[in-house]
Amino acid sequence: MADYILEMKNITKLYPGVKALDNVNLKVERGEIHALVGENGAGKSTLMNVLSGTIPYGEYTGDIVYNGEVCQFHNIHDSEDKKIVIIHQELALIPEMTIAENMFLGNERKNRFGKINWNEAYKQADENMKKVGLKEQSSMLIKDIGTGKQQLVEIAKALSKDVKLLILDEPTASLNEKDSKMLLDMLLKFKEEGMTAIIITHKLNEVAYVADKITVVRDGSTIETMDNKDHNIDEERIIKGMVGRELSNRYPQREHNISDEVLFEAKDWTVYHPVYTEKCMVDHVNFHVNRGEIVGFSGLQGAGRTELAMSLFGKNYGSHISGQEFIRGEEVHLKNEKDAILHGLAYATEDRKTNGLILSDTIARNTTMARMEKISNRFGVIDVDKENKVAEEYVKRMRTKTPGIFQKAGNLSGGNQQKVLLSKWMFAEPDVLFLDEPGRGIDVGAKYEIYCIMNEMVKEGKAVVMISSELPELLGMCDRIYIMNEGRLVGELEASEATQERIMDKILSSNDEKEN
Repeated sequence: MADYILEMKNITKLYPGVKALDNVNLKVERGEIHALVGENGAGKSTLMNVLSGTIPYGEYTGDIVYNGEVCQFHNIHDSEDKKIVIIHQELALIPEMTIAENMFLGNERKNRFGKINWNEAYKQADENMKKVGLKEQSSMLIKDIGTGKQQLVEIAKALSKDVKLLILDEPTASLNEKDSKMLLDMLLKFKEEGMTAIIITHKLNEVAYVADKITVVRDGSTIETMDNKDHNIDEERIIKGMVGRELSNRYPQREHNISDEVLFEAKDWTVYHPVYTEKCMVDHVNFHVNRGEIVGFSGLQGAGRTELAMSLFGKNYGSHISGQEFIRGEEVHLKNEKDAILHGLAYATEDRKTNGLILSDTIARNTTMARMEKISNRFGVIDVDKENKVAEEYVKRMRTKTPGIFQKAGNLSGGNQQKVLLSKWMFAEPDVLFLDEPGRGIDVGAKYEIYCIMNEMVKEGKAVVMISSELPELLGMCDRIYIMNEGRLVGELEASEATQERIMDKILSSNDEKEN
């Protein structure tokens, strides 16, 4: 007989205008890794927010049975008291505090007089960090370690709470393939030690690799649970469960009508860190993109790709910026983001929640904010009817799942937020669109729709520069791929000759050259 550590029975959650969860049932066996998969807006994160107490008892109907006991979690502390810990997609770490301070925030190590015992805190933090393979000192500030290591700090933080059921929501969304593999292998190790885990991820290769069982959620309902103990379920089978049909091609077909006209070019572009001004982030980079072309940028975490794109977009990043920028063959000197937009550039950030959208504002406002003069009269007064009409058109065009255009962006799923972000920049009518990690944290169906939009843009004679940590995405969509490493351009490959192995070889070869 199966030993279930968790049963969620008939969970239903309503939001204004939408049923987020509709009688969802989930069973998780003790000591297994259980994957939750589904399209954006399917209800996966909502279900885990119910389990963790983020959505408190009383705001949903149904039962949570944990270790044979019906539980009513009114907040996240209630679930943590039962050794259930959730790690959200947006890491809950404070950059200006140390690793140890973050690890025990709200769970401080105190002496008998009620004062924080810092020696004990740092000692325990170092021990937990060793368990997740972190070699840094726990006295380091969070802002001084990379995103991948911050993810490991979150897991170490969970270990400090003696976690028995670990929930991970998109744990590898910000990680490269190497760091993702390391994290998944760590989960397998914890499983051998008796920990149970629930993982939400859109990276289906990871699901196939790590999960013992896979539950598919679609439109707020559980569709099926697949047994994957023998790891014989492939990505195509998972996709069929998610979208309800076969998806024969992950990347839409496109006619490659690339013009000889160079639409955008950067020469000797060099950028230094905005705070540590002696640190070079982008080192004499030269690249171009032609009209009708999709150009990709590949590289490991910290390669300088985002810094390059942001600095080109109206000097939105960096200090001591030098080099030349050309649009349609003419040199431009872009002073700020508005200047860049008016010259036909757009930059869709990888961080849609912080820098891309105003989450507290409506879809309508977010859609038009980059070019508000297009919906204003000659006195600068916004025509609200025109704004609403534009937003309705883009919701329809992008197939954004929402009750309406007056829904706040923060209430949308990650994939639908990404669609609003793209709507904002499509409305700006750019000639060159920089897309930074466009597929991060979104499902295969939403990715396909975004790829179709990219194809539409280049068909219209525009150009796309795509930054991605997912090599299959670059190989499936790009005409050419530039490879960056430690701020330098270390290679360029035509689509016809590019492979994952050749891209990684360029990166590794550049490391060897630097050491020699």
